[in-house]
Amino acid sequence: MKSWTEKFNAPARVEIKPAPMSIAGMKAGEIMLVPTPKLVDEFMRSIPRGSHVDVKAMRKMLAERHDTEVTCPIYTGYHLRTVAEAAHEALERGAPLEDITPFWRVLDAATPTTGRLSFGAEFVHQRRREEGLPA
Repeated sequence: MKSWTEKFNAPARVEIKPAPMSIAGMKAGEIMLVPTPKLVDEFMRSIPRGSHVDVKAMRKMLAERHDTEVTCPIYTGYHLRTVAEAAHEALERGAPLEDITPFWRVLDAATPTTGRLSFGAEFVHQRRREEGLPA
């Protein structure tokens, strides 16, 4: 089985195509961005310390940056977890906290992905508390 870091580093290309269905505020036929894990990572790394962006706003901002109407909610959710798990693997390998992707600036208690993290939600809650972010 591949590690999260291997999944993060697997070759992937950004796609732009019509949305195949209506889901999570997206309507079938809208021009949709299908992000990659590295695109999601890049977005998270751009959020300044002490700031946060929820997943819905992140999807909207990514779509705007790529001249699309929407960002795929399914791939976004999958990549949120991939980025968080790969960042935590880097931490476990000895990377300093300030060098890993600050995924806690997007993930919070209300984000379903947070509850699925292999290392648990407490890590996210602790990082958010340290930065003065809402739970």
